[in-house]
Amino acid sequence: MKVYSEITPLRDANIFVIQNHINARFDYPIHLHPEFELNLVMNCSGRRIVGDSVNDFDKTDLVLLGPNLYHKWERTDDKNSIAKVITVQFDKNLLSNNILNKNSLKPIKNLLENSFRGLCFYEQTKKDLIIQLHDLFNLKGFDATIKFLSILNNLAKSENYNYIAGAGFSSDLELSKNQKIHKTYDYITTNYKSNNLSLKKIAEINNMSESAFSHFFKKRANKNFTEFVIDFRITQVIKLLQETNKTIREICFECGFNNISNFNRIFKKKMNVTPKGYRNKIQRISNLKNAGFNEKHNIHKYTL
Repeated sequence: MKVYSEITPLRDANIFVIQNHINARFDYPIHLHPEFELNLVMNCSGRRIVGDSVNDFDKTDLVLLGPNLYHKWERTDDKNSIAKVITVQFDKNLLSNNILNKNSLKPIKNLLENSFRGLCFYEQTKKDLIIQLHDLFNLKGFDATIKFLSILNNLAKSENYNYIAGAGFSSDLELSKNQKIHKTYDYITTNYKSNNLSLKKIAEINNMSESAFSHFFKKRANKNFTEFVIDFRITQVIKLLQETNKTIREICFECGFNNISNFNRIFKKKMNVTPKGYRNKIQRISNLKNAGFNEKHNIHKYTL
């Protein structure tokens, strides 16, 4: 599977760029870019690829994506309605701006850090943002800047969201906030290919007993150490299924599974499809033609 690099219309002088795609056709192939992206899909149903995740959406979809997290939306309904998409893209350097360390703006910083795995918003947050993003498109200058920050702040305060990509798919900045979790994550990323990952070893690294570390880790990761390792390995499997032509057997052993039948069982339990089925599904979704970047679209946009 080829992943395309998109050149967005955002320029150094812009705070953000907003685009209103009318009668969206979703014919871009899977792609990525170094900018943050807030994407609102309306009036259609379909399927979304973000990192290692493939999910269906119905009628509306509101997602915040971190930099270089590849993605694609595909329409799967009868296409009798006119689909609309509002996209806001803004610079990755916003995250490193010192102003976000101020108390009133720290929630926005946390939001952007969490978006490196992609965030999907639902319920009232999605309803509110539909109105706010339409308002943003009709504003200019300073008023648009204030509205843009207000939108980020409202997303930051929301509890109606889910992570999209797996914890192992991108560098989850949240993990670096705790030294013990950071050590654990480093140990897993270095040793996940081995089938001898040791709870005893990682407990020793953190100067804790096995029972104390197990309790500590589950409290912060919301899953036990073994479950986290399996999920991390499955994430690496998905990367290889998407990005390489390696055989299922090669991928199985490369990612630390030592039994092909057990690997297939675990993968199907996690993803509701076999590794082969997942690869076939991704290949069907992915439009490898580059034509999507060259066709004209009915897009209204402005930059600020």
